[in-house]
Amino acid sequence: MNSIIKSSFFTILYIVISIMEILVEYFQLDLGKIILKPLMPIIIIIIYLNQSVKKDWVFIVMMFLSVLTNLLFIPNTGEYLFYGLIVFTILRFLMLYITFKICKLKDFVPLFIATSPFLIVFFYLFFEGSDIPDNTVPVIIIQNVLISLFAGISLSSYVMNDNKQNSILLISALLFVILQLVVFVEKFYLENEYSQILRPMAMSLNSLAFYAFYRFVLEGEKLNNN
Repeated sequence: MNSIIKSSFFTILYIVISIMEILVEYFQLDLGKIILKPLMPIIIIIIYLNQSVKKDWVFIVMMFLSVLTNLLFIPNTGEYLFYGLIVFTILRFLMLYITFKICKLKDFVPLFIATSPFLIVFFYLFFEGSDIPDNTVPVIIIQNVLISLFAGISLSSYVMNDNKQNSILLISALLFVILQLVVFVEKFYLENEYSQILRPMAMSLNSLAFYAFYRFVLEGEKLNNN
């Protein structure tokens, strides 16, 4: 019972901090970003450690990388964007590793079919982008492949086996896909013209996507233990 109370408290705290962070992004309060952004992944780690019986340390490392990514994305400069993308790429590899480990795919044909539309969309946007710095091009290409694979495994797992675990994974993947589209459009298409709208939107998607992925990891552990 004590564990449930703790998890409920930290879940409510996560929601409150997420709302505060969205407001901070809207009003462009840099000090608030520095304080609140690292807190969100840390709270997910606390909830996970409190709820998980198995404790996947890869997931914990992934969330600490999210802390670092959030800090690197605060300054609106090309250099910090590049470093942030590098760290986020490592994070995405770990996310894919966890997803493959939990889903245990046996047939890769549905994965290929489900991944293809996402690859087409992301690479169309990539080739149409106007102001993509040369040093970020390889990282963005890898990012596009990884997010497409993540979305593909989520969609194919849901279609092949519609259970709670795969439903939560699909929700998380769709949120991450929309998040990447919003960030890409803001950075390379609109040249930060609508950052006051797009950044709060991105933060909303980010907080929901990571929380949904945490729920997927937890549900996957329960099913595997059973």
